[in-house]
Amino acid sequence: CMKRFLSTAFLAVSLAVTPLCFAAPPRAVVKPGIEVLRESHFAPLKGKRVGLVTNPSGVDRHLKSTIDILFEAPEVELVARFGPEHGVRGDAYAGSHVGNSTDAATGLPVYSLYGKTREPSIHRIHAYPAKFPAFITSKAVQRARRSGLHVRTVADIFCGCGTTAYESRKLGLEFWGCDINPVAVLIARVKSNAYDTKRLGTLFRKIVGQFKKSNFESVSLEDLPPRLRYWYHDPDAQELKTLLSAIRANTVEGKYRDFFLCAFSNILKAVSKWLTKSIKPQIDPLKQRVSVLRSFEEQVNLMIKAIADNPIDARPVRTIRRDNVLTANIPESFADIVVTSPPYVTSYEYADLHQLSSLWLGYAADYRDLREGAIGSVHRFEEVPGNTNLNAIGNAIVSNLTKVGSSKAKTTARYFSDMRTIASRCRSILRPGGMVFFVIGDTEYKGVKVSNSAYLRSCLREEGFVGIKMEKRKITGKNLSPYRTDDGKFSSNPHDKKIYAEEFVLTGRKPDHE
Repeated sequence: CMKRFLSTAFLAVSLAVTPLCFAAPPRAVVKPGIEVLRESHFAPLKGKRVGLVTNPSGVDRHLKSTIDILFEAPEVELVARFGPEHGVRGDAYAGSHVGNSTDAATGLPVYSLYGKTREPSIHRIHAYPAKFPAFITSKAVQRARRSGLHVRTVADIFCGCGTTAYESRKLGLEFWGCDINPVAVLIARVKSNAYDTKRLGTLFRKIVGQFKKSNFESVSLEDLPPRLRYWYHDPDAQELKTLLSAIRANTVEGKYRDFFLCAFSNILKAVSKWLTKSIKPQIDPLKQRVSVLRSFEEQVNLMIKAIADNPIDARPVRTIRRDNVLTANIPESFADIVVTSPPYVTSYEYADLHQLSSLWLGYAADYRDLREGAIGSVHRFEEVPGNTNLNAIGNAIVSNLTKVGSSKAKTTARYFSDMRTIASRCRSILRPGGMVFFVIGDTEYKGVKVSNSAYLRSCLREEGFVGIKMEKRKITGKNLSPYRTDDGKFSSNPHDKKIYAEEFVLTGRKPDHE
């Protein structure tokens, strides 16, 4: 994921050692490369985001760390450190696993080049579409601090699966977030909670023990919603119902029950008839059945290990609410920065994608009810306020869409109206001088480019934000191929439908004085 954030300059610790020769004395003076770079006022690094590959030998002639030299230089934006085999401080044995971490002194993320993964495993405890890279949060905090902002509280008004929530708590910061999607709220709470892994293990054994003693064939499916009967073979549905009962019987309401419900949620598609990796709800008639118990055991073990490998401080205040940011009663002037990624218009239907979890966990009797109020949904076009409250960019895009499809034009107009409200809400919740960081992409419909990023930038400007910047970042991860098949699966075939392969990081600051 580090490679996916803009164009990063990687500076190896073995900076060129440059001999400088003088007529007298005859002996040459040898300077470490970091000193040569400093004497140039870091000219090669200006305007770039710098990642430093280093270890304890990375120092100048006075034994000052290259890390500190680059971090303190006003000309350099050092955004991350990368540790080789023995780690950046040389405290790891040869061949041992070195995990990712955060530097307490600078707040910089430290990414291991000798670990099993380049992103914390906690971010893989539950599938979720369109997650942005975890390191964006730490980079946002670093940029805000470098600008002189004292960061204490981070907010995410589309908290999704809790990436910002977890990363904020890992940095020891308070967090406030909301999301209209109940499944997203569940994942975000679990990901950003601190747990006793021994207690998790004890509860896990009780749940599995009760499940194994059950008579699945006697379990009635009469009260199961017809939509769930559609997605499952009856024996699998009986086992899932039994497993859910065991979870609720052996846990009390709270974070430990949420942990196992999150694990349950993430196996629901795997044990169903749902077409694997499809972003459209459709049955795969050739899909092989998999064991409910084995899937659950593997999922819980993965989650317990992720919790153990990625501990967080439970002390910072964390609030995650199920709420619609457009209408929620949110406190004013409490957050120092907002780090968020709003839905893209007509891109994903989250209520549809999470329908199995929503129905099994009782969040809705009909998953379509969860579409209501969802920003960016194709179903959200009622009561379009007209184009009078859209700016010139919004009006032009909606006008072009009207020529190729009136429903998409209405949906986009509604979306643009909502995004104007989002810009206003961000200004409201930020303290004076606070900063906003949006990760947003553009979309396209029948040849009409929908410039979500440009429209949001104009909304921020109209809401009085200053110092607005928009930077492009390529989406290069293997799981985000720029092509999709007609049935919604990701594809590497350039003849299939092309989707966005880039997005933008949009930043702005609320004025210090109103």
